[in-house]
Amino acid sequence: MQPITALIADDEPLLRQHLRAQLQRLWPQLQVVDEARNGHEVLELFEAHQPDVVFLDIQMPGLNGIEAAQALARRAHLVFVTAFEQYAIQAFDQGAIDYLVKPLDPVRLADTIERLQQRLVRREVDHAALELALGRFAQAMGKQPARAWLQWIKASVGSSVRLIPVDQVAFIRAEEKYTLVAWDDGEALIRRSIRELAEELDPAHFVQTHRSVIVNLKYVREMVRGVNETAELHLHGRSELLPVSRSYLHHFRQM
Repeated sequence: MQPITALIADDEPLLRQHLRAQLQRLWPQLQVVDEARNGHEVLELFEAHQPDVVFLDIQMPGLNGIEAAQALARRAHLVFVTAFEQYAIQAFDQGAIDYLVKPLDPVRLADTIERLQQRLVRREVDHAALELALGRFAQAMGKQPARAWLQWIKASVGSSVRLIPVDQVAFIRAEEKYTLVAWDDGEALIRRSIRELAEELDPAHFVQTHRSVIVNLKYVREMVRGVNETAELHLHGRSELLPVSRSYLHHFRQM
């Protein structure tokens, strides 16, 4: 199995050293291949090393962390480590795994490492070759392989961790730094982006209504049309009104 590699990007040498030391302590198997001092170095060193993970600061000379992430075009797992909280939505829009605020909390960093390891464990099997083999087998059998859609959402509720059945979720809405999940028994905030969840939820049951909202179709009671090809959704058993923007109105044209 090939080692997992990482690139650290921060314009402050002491902060780079601190993060490297924390990573070495919490994830000794990880190989930090290099350190970048600015956004341009991020791109140069990424092309030189092709790391699996990039830890990015936001405020850096040249290109900032968001601009560097856009240039990387999702070719690595991204973790933002920054002193600025206000860029979280932009970071998750670039496919970030997590957004850590300085000074680093070792517990939060350990949680991020666990999420990264879960994403990267698929490298133990040649995933691409496996999918290709399954696709060829399904083609030979005259049918497409069934995709395994998300069945549970893990959320922290008080001091406990709750596994929420996806079929009980009424809607999902992006908040400032988190994502709100509303289900039959309550609500909770999670650290997964709307974009990530939209790719994992069954589109036969869940559709995006807005750049920040996903709704479970079985909870939709009616749609009320608004101006400029927009609308609002009324849900069964809930008082929230969910916006439908022009880009997603086609999902509801039959209502």
